[in-house]
This record gives sequence, structure tokens and C-alpha cells, in this order.
Amino acid sequence: MTEAFRSPLSRRGLLRTGAGASLAAVGLGYGAQSASAAVPGSARFDLSQPSYDLFRSKQLHSVRVQQSFAFDSVNKRLFVAAKRSGSAESAGDLCISQLDFDGNYVSYMHLNGFGHGVAFAVRPSGSSSYLWIETEANGNGYGTKLAYVKYSAGTTLDASSTSFGRFQPISGATEYTCSIDPVYNRMIVRYHKDGAKHIAVYDAADAYRGDFSSPLAKFTPPAISGTPQGYTLYGSYMYFLTGTAYSDTNKDPGNTYLTSINVNTGAIAQGPTLTKAGSTLTYREPEGLAIYRTDAGESRLFLGFATGEEGDRRSSIFYKNDLV
Repeated sequence: MTEAFRSPLSRRGLLRTGAGASLAAVGLGYGAQSASAAVPGSARFDLSQPSYDLFRSKQLHSVRVQQSFAFDSVNKRLFVAAKRSGSAESAGDLCISQLDFDGNYVSYMHLNGFGHGVAFAVRPSGSSSYLWIETEANGNGYGTKLAYVKYSAGTTLDASSTSFGRFQPISGATEYTCSIDPVYNRMIVRYHKDGAKHIAVYDAADAYRGDFSSPLAKFTPPAISGTPQGYTLYGSYMYFLTGTAYSDTNKDPGNTYLTSINVNTGAIAQGPTLTKAGSTLTYREPEGLAIYRTDAGESRLFLGFATGEEGDRRSSIFYKNDLV
């Protein structure tokens, strides 16, 4: 049951400065791990505990369904990715909205031909925010490289531009997305290779230098039924979100599930676990995961939903904070 938001996270204290009505069977097998898997063990979020509101039904610059979101933990900014209004689904045109931590709209940036937006990350640099996000969308609208782009309010950037860095961390991979763990300073990359999705974890300092030669862990994730809707990393655990929007056959409490995976073994640690966060919302499609640590030092796993009516989709974001 979703409880009312009653934390000092709201306003200025958010983070540390510096498929059917039920889920189908889950395959527990996993692929070969890297011989040098070396992510120190950490606590993990208890997915069975309640979720709390950050905000509900906030407007974005795009009126289409949000795809993911990410925090700038130094400059206290929240960025939400959605498909650009009026663009074809396969075009890879994204609209990035900047919000404050109350969910108030601040600004936007358009990224044409970049990708689908399943996951992205933000790296603070001084007073600027840089997006780590997919780019050079293929014919299906998914990015074939990772880009490092400075967020610039009110501008449009084309994937063909030579003004930003781009990377292909894994030889032979054809699609990329990423997320950043701002607490343990690591980047997780999800990529498509040999007909399947795979995961690699890097020290963020290496990734920021464009050095992807020494992953801390690599694995093929377990087969988890349901529509993938986002992922992120906290310590030695990956978090994976699945589900679809409310419909005539998918009603409250819906089919949104969270799963945690040990990145050193590739095995499921908990889940899939049904989440009822925002169960009373209109539409309610799960879209995005991210990590933040409050100024008081509390780590939180945030999960997002696209909500609202067609033609006026909104953003709703919740969090879990119980660690085990």
C-alpha cells in the first residue's frame, strides 16, 4: 500500500550533494559470469516494503509517455525522458524535461535520433548536468552507442552532431543504455549482443574517461517475464522493472513487478515482487528506475510511472527506502 509522502526529501533535501494481471514463470538460469567479478557486497532494497510518494501527475514538456528518469544529485535536478511529441515511434526522437524535486516543470531539451530512452544517467560537473544516454538510433528506434551530452535548456541536438562524445563499450554490441549508481559511483550498461541482452558494471571514474576495458562484472541476466520498463544499480545489486499500463484486462493493482539481481552471480536475490505504488492512478504504466541518496544519508530506490489521459500523459514518481 502506498503511504503518503512525509519526508524531508521534498523541497530541497532529496539526495546527497557531491504483463497480464500476474507475472508468468521466471527462469532462474543465468549466463556465464566474468572471471573477475569484483563488486563488493552491499545492502539491498527490500522490495516487499511499502513505497512512498515523491510526486504524482506532474506535467512534462512532452505529452507522451515518459520512458525513464535520472537525478543530478549535486545540482538537485531531476530529468525525465519521453518520446518527442509528433515524432514517429521508431525515429528515436527524445524530449528531456527538467523538473524540480516537487515535480514542477523547469525546462526541456530535444534529442533527435537518439533512441528509445529505457534508461539513462546524469553526471554532475560543476553547475552543469551531463546526460549519459543512448544515441544514433537504429531502424527500431534504439540507440547503437552511448553519448555524453551537456544538458542545454531549450535547445535541440541531432544525433549526427559532432559536438558530443560517443562510445561503444562492448565489441560487437548493437544497442546500449545505462544507469549510474551515485552512492557507490558505478555505471551499469545494458547492451544487445548475439541476440540477447547482457549487463556490464564499471567503475564510474573509468566510464567517465571513456575507458570500458575493465568491467567489474559482466553477466547475462535471468529470464524475467513481463515487459522491461527500466533498471538501475545500487551497490552489488541490479534492480529491474517490468509491467504494462492499466487496461480492461490489467486492473488495480496491475502487473508492475520489481526484481533484484546480484551482479556478481547473475542470480535473482528477490522477486519478482508486485508493487502497488500509485495503484489508484489513472493509466499507470511503469517507466524507469533510479537511485538517490538524501542529504541526511538515506539511500532510496525510485520508480516511475507514466500516468494521466492520452494526449496529456503525466509523470508520477515513488521510492522505497528499506534496506536489508
